[in-house]
Amino acid sequence: MKWTEEKFGVEKPIIAMCHLQAMPGDPHYDYTKGMEWVVEMARKDLLALQVGGVDAIMFSNEFSLPYLTKTEPITSISMGRIIGELMSEIKVPFGVNVLWDPIASIDLAVATKATFVREIFTGVYASDFGLWNTNVGATARHRDKLRANNIKLLYNIVPEAAKYLANRDIADIAKTTVFNNLPDGLCVSGATAGAETDSSILKTVKNAVPNTCVFVNTGVRLENVDEKLAIADGAVVGTTFKINGEFFNGVDEARVKEFMNKVYKLRK
Repeated sequence: MKWTEEKFGVEKPIIAMCHLQAMPGDPHYDYTKGMEWVVEMARKDLLALQVGGVDAIMFSNEFSLPYLTKTEPITSISMGRIIGELMSEIKVPFGVNVLWDPIASIDLAVATKATFVREIFTGVYASDFGLWNTNVGATARHRDKLRANNIKLLYNIVPEAAKYLANRDIADIAKTTVFNNLPDGLCVSGATAGAETDSSILKTVKNAVPNTCVFVNTGVRLENVDEKLAIADGAVVGTTFKINGEFFNGVDEARVKEFMNKVYKLRK
């Protein structure tokens, strides 16, 4: 049995994104509405996703645009407050992603007892955020120091808004990432949040590492979920659950239910 089936209780799990509003220190933080409003918006999205029937939730600071590759402490502190206030209402397994900082993500997971983290753990990229480097060895040792090896790590090997600096084949990247790091899963993305993941790339990655869980990470919609889940071991879904399928909107419970009903049928 795959670890995803043990953790989420289903085949082909759907991990829904709970996108947090901009927080203190972020350029678009609303100082008039304050953190109370940020918490309440997160609560509305969380409850809509859970009622809609998703298998897991991932909290991320999605609206901390433009992102940092080493975040300021206030970001993960704010996220910890939000998750702490919602803890009694979280009914499904949950994970975290502090964009784009693997150390902060692991710290937040430990503090909130999140069971998985998605991040950019490996590679060097030319990105919209500048030259984007990583240090997976240091990250792995930080995780071990915190005795957090029970937290599953999902490695995003096709980062959004970035390109691998070296001219390497995606199959080779998948193989060496798995060999060198033993990730719990790989995530394959499109260009941005909500952008469809190329099915041919998704298939290439899955074929390269058949014994590793591979998640389709962006752009899964009602119209293509059957195609994506025929290849991937699960999906991370955010934008398609929003009102009118628009990234900056709140979650639409009816859209979640429609999507998940189709997933239930596909599982059967």
